[in-house]
Amino acid sequence: MDRIIEKTKSQKLKKYWPYMAGGAFLLLIVCWLVFGNHASTLKVNADDLTMSDVTRAEFKDYVRTNGQVLPIQVVQISPEEGGIVMEKVVEEGSHVKKGDVIVRLSNSNLDLQILNAEAELAEKQNLLRNTQVAMQQDRLNNQTEQAQLDMDTQRKQRTFEQNKRLYQEKLISREDYIQSQEDYQLAAKKRSLVSKRLKQDSIYRTVQMDQMEDNLDNMRKNVVLVRQRKDKLEVRSAIDGELGLLDVELGQSIQPGQKIGQLNDLSDYKVQAQIDEHYIDRVRQGLTATFTRGDKQYQLLVRKVYPEVREGKFRCDFSFKGERQRVGERSSGMRPENIRTGQTYYIDLELGQPEQAILIPRGTFFQTTGGQWIFVLDKSGSKAYRRNIRIGRQNPQYYEVLEGLEPGERVVTSGYEAFKDNEVLVIR
Repeated sequence: MDRIIEKTKSQKLKKYWPYMAGGAFLLLIVCWLVFGNHASTLKVNADDLTMSDVTRAEFKDYVRTNGQVLPIQVVQISPEEGGIVMEKVVEEGSHVKKGDVIVRLSNSNLDLQILNAEAELAEKQNLLRNTQVAMQQDRLNNQTEQAQLDMDTQRKQRTFEQNKRLYQEKLISREDYIQSQEDYQLAAKKRSLVSKRLKQDSIYRTVQMDQMEDNLDNMRKNVVLVRQRKDKLEVRSAIDGELGLLDVELGQSIQPGQKIGQLNDLSDYKVQAQIDEHYIDRVRQGLTATFTRGDKQYQLLVRKVYPEVREGKFRCDFSFKGERQRVGERSSGMRPENIRTGQTYYIDLELGQPEQAILIPRGTFFQTTGGQWIFVLDKSGSKAYRRNIRIGRQNPQYYEVLEGLEPGERVVTSGYEAFKDNEVLVIR
């Protein structure tokens, strides 16, 4: 009887086994979801990776760039007058003095303008002379008329005064006396009116002559200016220097203001560099830089920063710094001997003072992450995990790490293009 009861219990347990197994399986799934590592992984070859140490060391805040030697000043050659190229007096590369003729032009239209201006000036000069003669004749006529009027007035005054005495003595009639008085008054009034007319006429003619003189003077100036324009057909050097470029050919038509060449001022030199736009807010006038030629180091000073950014870079001009030396009439900073336009140097531009910082070597990982995250190796070195970081300053050798890494850790600094979105690297 007892054996039958035990067999029945075993059968009942077997009945719940599927439910118990299902529950255990669900429990395993839940534990995996809660406690398991779901990060996507990628197996990589250690030989394909560059692994670097995170260190604490002195960070030198500088940027390295390639600089080119240029003349301290470049002057464009542009004729003030247009014309046809008749002669190239100087060839490219020649040294010229200020005022030397570089190119001679011809302009037939300008020659015609000179002839017309001179002919018009001569015509106006003849007109002025004729007018002066006519006015002199008018002046003589007016003086004659004035003299006749004065004489006539004086005669009639004497007659009136004589008739006045005779009338008082009752030797002439009253009518004769009054008539002589009226004649005298008429003559005096006529003389007064004519005098006013002659005075006004004289003022008018004086103004007319002044206007003609002014017009004639303007025409003389115009002739001088036109002749000066002809002088400008000889294109001259504006400075002492080297003719670096002359882009003209004989018979070529040149327009006023057209760029035909350039002059290089070789009294001093500058170094011009193209710098990554990342540094545009940090580069300013007065910063120092260095470059090495042979076994000697030379100092530079930021002379000018150009604000325009092209293709991710901006221009910066450097002048030579150091012990001053005379170059012609100007003083210049110490510079290499036998310096030439077009030479290039690697320049280290100092952006700040050296400071202690957490550093990682520069690497191509930055192109993918932008310095926002990096793969950090575990202690075994067999796995690398993605970790968020924050990068500060950078120089040609190192990145400054502000957050996310500690000295002694190791990171992957090679390119991440093949890792896609994987968060764990298994290193073989």
